[in-house]
Amino acid sequence: MELVKFQHTVFALPFALTAALVAANGLPAWRTLLWILLALVGARTAAMGFNRIVDLKFDRLNPRTANRELPTGKIPVPAAAALVVVAAAVFVLAAHELNRLAFYLSFPTLAVLLGYSYTKRFTSWSHMVLGLCLGLAPMGAWVAIRQEIALTPLALTLAVLLWVAGFDILYSCMDVEFDKQSGLHSMVTRLGVPGALRLAAALHAGFLLLLAGFGVLAHLGVPFYVTTGLIGGLLLYEHALVKPTDLSRVNLAFFTVNGVVSVLILVGVGIEVMAL
Repeated sequence: MELVKFQHTVFALPFALTAALVAANGLPAWRTLLWILLALVGARTAAMGFNRIVDLKFDRLNPRTANRELPTGKIPVPAAAALVVVAAAVFVLAAHELNRLAFYLSFPTLAVLLGYSYTKRFTSWSHMVLGLCLGLAPMGAWVAIRQEIALTPLALTLAVLLWVAGFDILYSCMDVEFDKQSGLHSMVTRLGVPGALRLAAALHAGFLLLLAGFGVLAHLGVPFYVTTGLIGGLLLYEHALVKPTDLSRVNLAFFTVNGVVSVLILVGVGIEVMAL
């Protein structure tokens, strides 16, 4: 659980459930909902476990990550690899049980999720790839229910992409010196901390616009837009926490604020959809 930071599932899960509620015009069938949850947990566990294995040599050298489970030997690499294989199999099985399109799309989805782990080695845009990884969650939930790729979930996918990329840039500020020394790429090493923070703010502004666009396409009403306004306030607070000269509150901005953001989306949509 700690190896793959299971608690961080809170970032993707509410968006997947949001898309599922809208796609089903209410609560999906329990069987469908169960397979969606298994697919999401399986995909995320496989991706995180794989990332820990691929980044092991860097995690051993970085003081911030040296105490993780693989660098310290608390969990052996073969055990982590077994976890990745089992989790990937659960994801593919869940997709198969949902529908044929979900099953076919599970393989390129896995390629994106696992391929992300290598992107920081050659591009500063790795934050966007991570955003895509989480952004696939709402599209996957939509495919699970509607058996189609549509514009409405695409707006939510792109919104999540920008949201995640923005807060991942904030998080990467903590590793700017290590990344420079290790030859790893990020927007912080490319633009410097002040420039990266400005880019993160711009991405989060785009997130709010796309979120509003999703509301229009999904024909959502007042509860959703009130929620969107609250999220805008939270993002302003998040960016006020992180300053070029003070990165001490990055963890608060990263996990706590963004965890609340994702839950608020589900609450806003849930109140509206379930009232219909």
